[in-house]
Amino acid sequence: MRYHPTRLMDRRSVAPGFTVVELLVALLVFGIVMTAGLSFLQVQTRSFRIGLDNMSTLQTLRYAVGTLEENIQTAGTHVASGQPEIVHAGPDVLVFNADYATRTADDPFAVFYDPDLEDRQVRSWDKTASATLPRSSFSYPDSNYWEAVGVPSAAETLILFFASDTATDRSDDYALYRQVNAEPPQLVARNILATPGHPFFRYYRDSETGVDSIPDGDLPISHTVPLHGSAADTGAVALVDSIRAVRVTLSATNGAPGDRERTAMLSRIIRMPNMGFAALETCGSRPILGVSPSVNVVTLPGGEPAVDLSWGQSTDEDGGEDDVVRYVLFRREAPSTDWGEPYLSIPAGQNSYSYQDANVTPGTTYQYALAVQDCTPTLSRMSGAVDAIIP
Repeated sequence: MRYHPTRLMDRRSVAPGFTVVELLVALLVFGIVMTAGLSFLQVQTRSFRIGLDNMSTLQTLRYAVGTLEENIQTAGTHVASGQPEIVHAGPDVLVFNADYATRTADDPFAVFYDPDLEDRQVRSWDKTASATLPRSSFSYPDSNYWEAVGVPSAAETLILFFASDTATDRSDDYALYRQVNAEPPQLVARNILATPGHPFFRYYRDSETGVDSIPDGDLPISHTVPLHGSAADTGAVALVDSIRAVRVTLSATNGAPGDRERTAMLSRIIRMPNMGFAALETCGSRPILGVSPSVNVVTLPGGEPAVDLSWGQSTDEDGGEDDVVRYVLFRREAPSTDWGEPYLSIPAGQNSYSYQDANVTPGTTYQYALAVQDCTPTLSRMSGAVDAIIP
């Protein structure tokens, strides 16, 4: 059977397809689906953005309060005799002394070890650099505090305060700062808001009836007596010594304008476990050193100079009260009279001790001295200075 070409073409020309009405209906359905999809995506995007804004606000709060808690809990650690634990307490500033950081390895009494810190950041605040404390009219310090003759206290002064944030366009936000001694303040967190009816810091004291809050109207209070625990440090002037905890109340904002702003509030009581405890002689009396280091200048295989130091057990490790915790080696460059932060800390428990100091400069005279520390912790009197002249 033969097919006619014309008939085949006619059959192709009548093949099924979409009419205009069908196309319009399809486009309408597609538009509805796309509109619904875009609306859903917009809602999801807005929810995600709100979640990010809320998370940013909460992170600001958590970091600020976490930093405050980490620092405040160390108040009063390893302070020297006569050195106040809390210096100044106000609604937006808290100043206290603590052996927060050390740059001496194997120091068992500091809270943190950071070898990159400067000497002035890991020792008590020298009165020659005294200044008015932030957010106050109180000047500090008016005395130097010593752990031993010529050895400043290892407890530095920490200052935590809130101040108006001049880096933003708002007039109601604050920034949290942390300062060590006379060093420049370091920014901790911003986008902080004051909480209506609550100061940033509220204090709780140890009283005859238990622990109660110090009225906000009594703030600020300061340690106006130079020596903590002295006969003059009693009565009304000793109110700052009675503080045992701080309630921190913060609000934070994400800093966004208009209806995008998100705020949150957090309040937490931070206890001060080291407050009010005198340096009890639980380990006995002040440790007795009874030895001096021997010093010998040597030349290393590479030709560099070094100093070999060695010493035996102290009197209170070899016998006596047997309560030695560590040996503390001090070093200074002549003719300086300031020993500063310990140069080396070595745990006790050996029959003899030695150390090679290769960090020396030719043409310099170094002086070394040794002390021993017990678990009170109390530092012994230092051995006499021993010279090492580097050729």
